[in-house]
Amino acid sequence: MTANRTGNLSPLLKQATDVYAERGEGCYLFDTEGNRYLDFTAGIGVTSTGHCHPKVVAAAQEQVGKLIHGQYTTIMHKPIQDLSARLTEKMPGKIDTVFYASAGSEAAEGAMRLMRHATGRPNIVVFHGGFHGRTMGAASMTTSGTAYTAGLQPLMGGVIVAPFPNTFRYGWSEEAATDFCLRELDYIFDTISAPKDTAGMLIEPIQGEGGFVPANTKFMQGLRERADHHGMVFGVDEVQAGYGRTGQFWSHSHFDVEPDIVMTAKGLASGFPLSAFAAPRGLMEKGWPGSQGGTYGGNAVACAAALATLDVIEEEGLVENARDTGDHLKQRLESLKADHECIVDVRGKGFMIGVEIHKDGEPDGDRAERIAKACEADGLLLLRCGPKKQVIRWLPPLVASREQIDQGVDIFAKALNATA
Repeated sequence: MTANRTGNLSPLLKQATDVYAERGEGCYLFDTEGNRYLDFTAGIGVTSTGHCHPKVVAAAQEQVGKLIHGQYTTIMHKPIQDLSARLTEKMPGKIDTVFYASAGSEAAEGAMRLMRHATGRPNIVVFHGGFHGRTMGAASMTTSGTAYTAGLQPLMGGVIVAPFPNTFRYGWSEEAATDFCLRELDYIFDTISAPKDTAGMLIEPIQGEGGFVPANTKFMQGLRERADHHGMVFGVDEVQAGYGRTGQFWSHSHFDVEPDIVMTAKGLASGFPLSAFAAPRGLMEKGWPGSQGGTYGGNAVACAAALATLDVIEEEGLVENARDTGDHLKQRLESLKADHECIVDVRGKGFMIGVEIHKDGEPDGDRAERIAKACEADGLLLLRCGPKKQVIRWLPPLVASREQIDQGVDIFAKALNATA
């Protein structure tokens, strides 16, 4: 439904669809005229348990009647304590403490601050194509596209960008791309940021805004080895790829590596604003007292929703569903690739799959937009990413069934034909 939806909202907002949503239920959104849309955007990967899962709704409603805002540097409350205990059980290695904020950007800023404080070193290495947020520090670490940094120069200093093994972009084998990127990283330590000046490395194990590009085991383990050798902190940004989306609870688990810091947000609380970064207590204690904080971090209602989210993920086997049904999704999309020359790559894991659209060997963001709009007209919502917005991203809620996936892919196939 098209309507004057923006009203007095800032024109800086650029909306991807014309849907004026009234309510959501599971994998579906309903507009004010009763039209139903299969929502495979999941609020950019946020509504992990679907829209308004009854257990999440009940937990939030109950908490609203008890305590809405318990500012957690002023008082303590049970939801944040219970969530911290549950969340650290999901963390790798020795990670046993959590810092809460409201948005992924805040988690990135917090992780960066901790790296610098813990090591006494100024520089952070990030990887080309990564997205870590829009606030100044987070934007300074973001290289997925210039839209997030244009007009803001100069950005925060002390950020060094290293290559990421994007095999599709390089046109190389995984082994060749990985060896090149690790060699270049070592060259960076020799020529740009000496290890004694480098606090740590922050990476998306599967890049989000950059185009749904996975890393690989050899590369991730190579980063871990270098962090250990040079006394650096190794952090992973799991804001979009984490929390079961890729068929493992954390996307870095695909690569058999244990980080020092894990960032999370998006699917953490099924739509309530909540983010976090976690680290071992010994590392967290090296941060300077008072250097981290925030008014709304660890909100009691959001924590209650996050606890219910974990219950639903575990009770309904949603990580396994993302893995198994995600394999089915990828197979169906790969079968379309064989019949449509505009599809040049299908990549990703679980319910985080990217379809790269090209024309004459170049990224075709215009065609990708037309495809997404044709899908919207037929009742399927999809988003785009990549530097030219040429990648159509599939982010179904973790509750999506095989039947719903098939319905979505069938609509997508019609859109491919309609926009040819």
